[in-house]
Amino acid sequence: MTGFVKVVKNKAYFKRYQVKFRRRREGKTDFFARKRLVIQDKNKYNTPKYRMIVRFSNRDIICQIAYAKIEGDMIVCAAYSHELPKYGISVGLTNYAAAYCTGLLLARRLLNKFGLDKVYEGQVEVTGDEFNVESIDGQPGAFTCYLDAGLARTTTGNKFWVQVAETNWSD
Repeated sequence: MTGFVKVVKNKAYFKRYQVKFRRRREGKTDFFARKRLVIQDKNKYNTPKYRMIVRFSNRDIICQIAYAKIEGDMIVCAAYSHELPKYGISVGLTNYAAAYCTGLLLARRLLNKFGLDKVYEGQVEVTGDEFNVESIDGQPGAFTCYLDAGLARTTTGNKFWVQVAETNWSD
């Protein structure tokens, strides 16, 4: 009976076969989503489109601000949860509180790098009220970036959102 079965994957099939990108084969990058995160509008000449990259591993939280160039992605600043013991947080470096603190650390470093930490002080004392940044005349506006969550599910209540909220409030 094997004589009547057509061989689908023959020499012609393998000659024309094109392999997918390496990071797609490894399951690390969704290029469909990356394209939409990276490409800047055509009327914004030579303006970088910043994105906040958040990655969770079993032992660490990685938080970076980056923008894309043809040569590769350029990292503007980064914060890691394994740096938190320097600031007094020694245990639970992957939990919700560590995600909050890593986002705060990233936001303070970013504002310091762009010189906006003196312009936008943030909330000095704890009142429990919602704090929103308002633009100051003659000064640069608040920093804008887009969340790059990678392949992780961004469900309600996820640790991603506490980092985004913290970097937003500390502007």
